[in-house]
Amino acid sequence: MQPNRRNPRNDGPAEEKQFEERVVHIDRVARVVKGGRRFRFRALVVVGDKKGKVAMGIAKGADVTTAVTKAVEVAKKNFMTVHIINGTVAHEAEVKVGGSRILIKPAAPGTGLIAGGVVRTVLEVAGIHNALSKSLGSSNKINTTYATLAALQSIEHPDKWITRQGKPSKKAPAAAAPKVEAAEVTETPKAVKKPAVKKAEAK
Repeated sequence: MQPNRRNPRNDGPAEEKQFEERVVHIDRVARVVKGGRRFRFRALVVVGDKKGKVAMGIAKGADVTTAVTKAVEVAKKNFMTVHIINGTVAHEAEVKVGGSRILIKPAAPGTGLIAGGVVRTVLEVAGIHNALSKSLGSSNKINTTYATLAALQSIEHPDKWITRQGKPSKKAPAAAAPKVEAAEVTETPKAVKKPAVKKAEAK
């Protein structure tokens, strides 16, 4: 029997990727040069660790693989932190970038991601499990991605919220007038009307 030959490169356990990479969109772009057009590929990639870090990158390359690789490298240099509380965002956020306007709202556990397209991809990579979202403007994927990241970045942690701590929430009730006992109450005598005197009739 021949010995079982295995590839030594596959002997060790496979390393888990620290970041998840998602290709959102790939465009074929052209550049007019002397003598014709120069065609290249532009890749839009979203990268995240599913623990609150997310970033996007855009790059061009001669082929799709090169463009995606470059875009991932660009994204890894621009990570931002998202405040996630119990699997959802801390509060509502709405941001407009260009013609795209994105609205993101927190949701109760078990709701899932009510989002589609680019917004869903960004929220999944960031590590958000429950959220409501709505795209209210342009469907341009690049602007939508920028708007989604801007909305997530605008969300503040509850520790930084401005509250009315130390101040009374309601106006203090006015001091009650002192009660007067019934014995102390004295009625003012009413003015006694004098009987009308008739004038003597002239005889």
